[in-house]
Amino acid sequence: MRTEPSRPRAQPIQRRGSALLLATLMLTLAGCAASPSTPSGRGELGIVIERASGSVQIVDNAARSSLGRIAGLGDLSHAALVYSRDAHHAFVFGRDGGLSKINLATRRIEARTLQAGNSIGGAISRDGRIVAVANYEPGGVKLFDADTLEQLAEIPSGYGTEGKRSKVVGIADAPGRRFVFSLFDAGEIWVADASDARAPQVTRFRHIGLQPYDALITQDGRYYIAGLFGEDGLALLDLEHIGRGVRRILNGYGRGTEKLPVYKMPHLRGWATAGDLAFLPAIGQHAVLVVDMRTWRQVASIPVHGQPVFVMARPDARQVWVNYAFPLNDTVQVIDVAALKVVESLKPGKAVLHMEFTARGDEIWISARDDGKLVIYDTATYARLAELPADSPSGIFFTWRAQRIGL
Repeated sequence: MRTEPSRPRAQPIQRRGSALLLATLMLTLAGCAASPSTPSGRGELGIVIERASGSVQIVDNAARSSLGRIAGLGDLSHAALVYSRDAHHAFVFGRDGGLSKINLATRRIEARTLQAGNSIGGAISRDGRIVAVANYEPGGVKLFDADTLEQLAEIPSGYGTEGKRSKVVGIADAPGRRFVFSLFDAGEIWVADASDARAPQVTRFRHIGLQPYDALITQDGRYYIAGLFGEDGLALLDLEHIGRGVRRILNGYGRGTEKLPVYKMPHLRGWATAGDLAFLPAIGQHAVLVVDMRTWRQVASIPVHGQPVFVMARPDARQVWVNYAFPLNDTVQVIDVAALKVVESLKPGKAVLHMEFTARGDEIWISARDDGKLVIYDTATYARLAELPADSPSGIFFTWRAQRIGL
């Protein structure tokens, strides 16, 4: 009798492995659901200061959308911020002396310290390890560890024979782990070398002019320029040839013109460079000054709508956008760099406080504080592309700043 060969039995399903895989998948999905929805990259993110509520709004400038809000940051009436080198964290400098470290991915405050009574801004070192804060009260600069916000050192801004402390303004990072800043009351520029962050070495330049109110550093890190409120002119320090001292430029640029009341101090941090030309706000004048950076001499003065506050170049350097002080602060104008004249005027809203280009300059975001909104324009056509609500918005800071010196 012939016997049929037995068929192999079906193998049992690997239930244990499948169950483990399923459990792992469920945990992963649960973790994703519990985390804020944040794009995988950070190059198109940004932070908007909401000054009235002590909060910041995280935005996605590619999607023109809001991702969320972080509250509890104190007095942000004159707030600024800098980014870590990987743009994962931002360090917010509040007017109340608060220094806050926030995480853009989790949208949480990771650390916060009230380090002074009144502060005006700060900077982060080139290697991203040190955060420096410039203080009005009690005056001076403090250095902090970027990871922990541990205070590493204090640089008191004492001057004169009575030991007074000056307000510190215009702080910027410079090559070589240095910070440069100006002393408003003392009329001085200081360079602090923080190679040893716990014992910074300071070089002082005295009698640079009356009341330096703000300053900037050129994008190549070579020149530091302080604007002077107490007199017509600017003070320039060549950081590659520091032994040459401070040089006065644009001395007497307002000579022969009637100076107008100044309702808001102009800001130099957003100054514009296009080729060999620099575009600067004139104090007490309805003008933007054009300077040849090869000679540091004024070559033109462009009449504009009001007293400029921010004068900012589009990244391709073909346009310069300007906003204005009260009472003409509902207007933004565009200067054509080749023609050196205003070619467009826009009305984004009431009390325009700040502007920020996207990384390649195809769009510009504008904060209209009193209308409670952000307005987005196409910089080629001037078309209004979108609006986003915001609570008394002021400064707008996109993450491309993390890769730029002086910002």
